[in-house]
Amino acid sequence: MINTVLFLLLALQVKHWYVDFVIQTTAEVNGKGIYGNIEGIKHSAKHLLGTLLVFLLILGPTYIIPAFIASAIDFVTHYHIDWAKMNYGNRDITNPKFWNHLGLDQMLHHTVYLFLAYSLV
Repeated sequence: MINTVLFLLLALQVKHWYVDFVIQTTAEVNGKGIYGNIEGIKHSAKHLLGTLLVFLLILGPTYIIPAFIASAIDFVTHYHIDWAKMNYGNRDITNPKFWNHLGLDQMLHHTVYLFLAYSLV
């Protein structure tokens, strides 16, 4: 069980890096702070699809319903964590508070992944 949880966490962290730092568009970044903006929703939908793919590839198709529920949780939490960071976090990279807020944002996302991985296994 622990090996599966750790492998899920690794895969979710790779997914997170890819969606947040490789394929995220400027429009998505700008839209995340406007509640209900389609660009912020698209960004979180990419996380939903990536999380679903991770769970199905690692756990198999018999986990389709729990994997979809976990992915929906990732969508909702990712959307709101990002929205809060954009509205209440510091956005000036020269200010130490920016790094504090970015780190908090990342910790919250990865805490959700830990909860999801442990819950499904």
